[in-house]
Amino acid sequence: MAERSTRKIMLGTVVTDKMDKTRVVEVERQARHPKYGKVMRRHSRFVMHDEKNESLVGDKVQFMETRPMSKSKRWRLVSITEKAKSVKL
Repeated sequence: MAERSTRKIMLGTVVTDKMDKTRVVEVERQARHPKYGKVMRRHSRFVMHDEKNESLVGDKVQFMETRPMSKSKRWRLVSITEKAKSVKL
């Protein structure tokens, strides 16, 4: 039997938790400008599957690549590495 290849695992911050079992996670990286050399912050957003609805906005999460679950969902939650600090309204 063929062995599965390793899947990408990323760290990011939950930006939106309004959907059921779905979260939008933003991953920030730093890239150097090709001409001027200034270090810039770049953002990528990923749609992630969260089966138990356990992550909330502001949580730092670890998520991995998986089979397509919908038109845009190709990632799933592995673990919550850091819970968001409570916000007083």
